[in-house]
Amino acid sequence: MANYATVKVERHGSVAVVSLNRPDKLNSFDAVLRRELLPAVREVNDDDSVRVVVLTGAGRAFSAGADLGDMPEDRTNFRVEDQLNCEYKPILMEIFEAPKPWISAINGACAGIGSAFGMVCDLTVMADDAYLYQAFAAISLVPDGGATWHLVRTLGRKRAYEVIVTGEKIRADKCLDWGLCNRVVPADKLLEDTLAWAAEIAGKAPLSLRYAKQALNAAIEESVGDTITKEAKLQHICITSQDAQEGVVAFIQKRAPVWQGR
Repeated sequence: MANYATVKVERHGSVAVVSLNRPDKLNSFDAVLRRELLPAVREVNDDDSVRVVVLTGAGRAFSAGADLGDMPEDRTNFRVEDQLNCEYKPILMEIFEAPKPWISAINGACAGIGSAFGMVCDLTVMADDAYLYQAFAAISLVPDGGATWHLVRTLGRKRAYEVIVTGEKIRADKCLDWGLCNRVVPADKLLEDTLAWAAEIAGKAPLSLRYAKQALNAAIEESVGDTITKEAKLQHICITSQDAQEGVVAFIQKRAPVWQGR
């Protein structure tokens, strides 16, 4: 396990916790955090002993977004497209396309580009005092990191545009009502409750977790017919696996299955 200055990686059995670790800066993204988070995400994605990953923030916030005090010295030649496409996008896509589920455990503020990291995870648990915040309009910017993609697919066009232009801090209870999170828990139990849920999910069949995620990610973009075809291909992978055989035997023998992920 690598050592990072701005990211903390811990393991709890088959669950890994990746923490943004700049608590004094509310886990805002600077150059070091952008650089270190990708290898940390890849580390847990490539570890077959890790079945589920929790993404959270150290201290009192998930992430306040980009560190506005970390602007490059050479602003004349700075292109934000390069930063978003070459630094943020690979991390976000590594989570989105991961072969295992990621759960965001959102504490406090989840703002700006930080909200994109909260929403890109497959499941979300929020502390009861947490909120999502599209802070961009206040400084004449637009949401980035795929935030508009997640918002419009979850909320619909009109409501998504409303939360962007008004800059509403969407509290946890409203996020739950609107489908932006799965669960809301007491702030002092956020990590405990998220880890318990993650451990429960980690006990499920890894191939089912992997390919159901893959199917959903494809279905949100494809037609019904293409989705049926995609599901059929993934079902073939699953039904011919050793785990599927183990599942049948375990059911007959009335015991818990022992999943191998193959």
